[in-house]
Amino acid sequence: MDNQITKEETLLQQPDQSLNKEKPTPKSYLRIIALISTFGGLLFGYDTGVVNGALLYMSRPDQLNLTPFMEGLVASSLLFGAALGAVMGGRLSDKYGRKKNISYLAIVFFFATIGCALAPNSDVMIGFRFLLGLAVGGASVTVPTYLAEMSPVEDRGRVVTQNELMIVTGQFLAFLMNAILGNLFGSTGHIWRYMLSIATIPAVVLWVGMLTMPESPRWLVSKGRIGEALNVLKRVRDEARAVVELGEIKELSDAEAHLEKANIKEFAITPWIRRLLFIGIGVGIVQQITGVNAINYYGTQILKEAGFSMQAALIANTANGAISVTATLVGMWLLGRLGRRKIFLIGLTMTTITQCFIGISSMTLSDQSYFPYLILSMTVTFMAFQQGCSAPVTWLIMSEIFPLRLRGLGMGTVVFFSWIANFTVGLGFPVLLSSIGLSQTFFTFAFGGFMAILFVAKWLPETKGRSLEQLEQCFQNYKTIDCRKLE
Repeated sequence: MDNQITKEETLLQQPDQSLNKEKPTPKSYLRIIALISTFGGLLFGYDTGVVNGALLYMSRPDQLNLTPFMEGLVASSLLFGAALGAVMGGRLSDKYGRKKNISYLAIVFFFATIGCALAPNSDVMIGFRFLLGLAVGGASVTVPTYLAEMSPVEDRGRVVTQNELMIVTGQFLAFLMNAILGNLFGSTGHIWRYMLSIATIPAVVLWVGMLTMPESPRWLVSKGRIGEALNVLKRVRDEARAVVELGEIKELSDAEAHLEKANIKEFAITPWIRRLLFIGIGVGIVQQITGVNAINYYGTQILKEAGFSMQAALIANTANGAISVTATLVGMWLLGRLGRRKIFLIGLTMTTITQCFIGISSMTLSDQSYFPYLILSMTVTFMAFQQGCSAPVTWLIMSEIFPLRLRGLGMGTVVFFSWIANFTVGLGFPVLLSSIGLSQTFFTFAFGGFMAILFVAKWLPETKGRSLEQLEQCFQNYKTIDCRKLE
C-alpha cells in the first residue's frame, strides 16, 4: 500500500499532460458532472409528476377506464417500485460503481417509459409503472450519493441540491406539458400517451452523457483503484488539494479495511450506525408525512375539486411546479448561509401552518367564489416552503450521514422507507379525500408535520461545514460530541 502512495505522489510531482489539453477547470468540470448526472433527477421528477394530469385522461371509459382505486394504484405502483429500486440501487452502486449504475438506470427509464406509453390496459400500465419506479428509486439513491462524493466540502450542499432542482424542474415540465397538450389536444383520446412518452428524451441524454463522466473517487478508493481516484480528484480539485483529500479518503478506507463487508447486520449491532439508520429513516419519512406528494400527484384533481374546470386546473397546477423550481433555487442559496437544521425547521413549521389553513378554509369558505384561487394560493405557499427548505435538506442529509463503506446500502435502506411512506400517501390520499373530506385530510397532514418538527429538533445532526470524513468521526463519538451544533 505504501508503494502505491509513493507512485501517486510521484505522479502528482510530474505534470499530467492529459490535463493540459484545454480541459475544463475543476469548477466547470464539476458543473458538467452535476448537470449530466442530475438528468436522473429530472426523470425522477417528470415520471412522478406527469401522472398529475395524465391520470385524468387515461381514466376515461374509452381509454383505460380506471376506477378511483385503480387511479391510486396506477399513481402509486411507481412508488412501490421506487422503494425496491432504492434498496437495489444502493447495493448495485456499491458493487458496480455510481457511474455505471446511473447508466443502467437510464436504459430502464427509456424502455419502461415506452412500455407505459403503449400500455393497452391498466394491468400493463401498472406493471411498467412499477418497472419505471425501480429506475426512479435507484436514481433517488445513486445520484445524490454520486454528487456528494464528487463535491468539495464547501460546495457539497449546493451541488447535491442541484439534483433536487432537477427533480422539481422535471415535475414542472410534466405539469407544463400536461397543460399544453391537455388544452390543445384534450379531445384526442390518447393524449396521455404523448404526455408519458416525452420522458424518453432525457433518458437518452442521461445514458449518452454518463458515458463520458468519471467514477466517484471515494468508490474507486474503496475498490483499491487509487491511481484512478487521484486522476478523478485532480479534475475536480486543484492538484495540491487532490492529494490531501485522497490521503483523507485513504486513511479512513484503510482504517475500515479490517472490517467485514458491508451488510445490513451492522445497522443492528453497531450503536452509532444504528442511530444513523434511525435518523435517516426518520428524515425520509418526515419528507412524506407532510403530504407534499398528495399535491405533486393529485394537485390537478385537488384544484378541480376546489372548483376549477379541468383545463383551468391543468394550467393552474403549473404554478405549483413553477414555484417549486424558484423555491429550490432559493433553498440552494440558503444552504450556503444557514445550517441544515435551521432551514429544515423553518420549512416544516411553515408547511404545517399552511396545511392547517387549507383545512380551515375548506371547512369555512368552500362556498365562496374565490375558494379555488384561495386553495391554489395555499398549495403554492406550501410548495414554496417545502421545496425551498425541507426537500433540499432531506436528500442532502441522507447522502451525507452514512460512512463510506455503508453509504450505498445505508442510503438505499432509508430511501426505501421514504418511498414506502410516499407509496402510502399516494395510494391513501384518494381514499382519505373521499372518506373524510379535504379539510380533515389536510388536518391529518398538519399533525404529521407537527410530529416531524419534534423529530428534527431532537435528532437531526448538523452536517454543514464538515467533510464526509469529519462527519463520520463526529457520529462515531456522538456520546461526547453534540453533532446537532453548527461548527
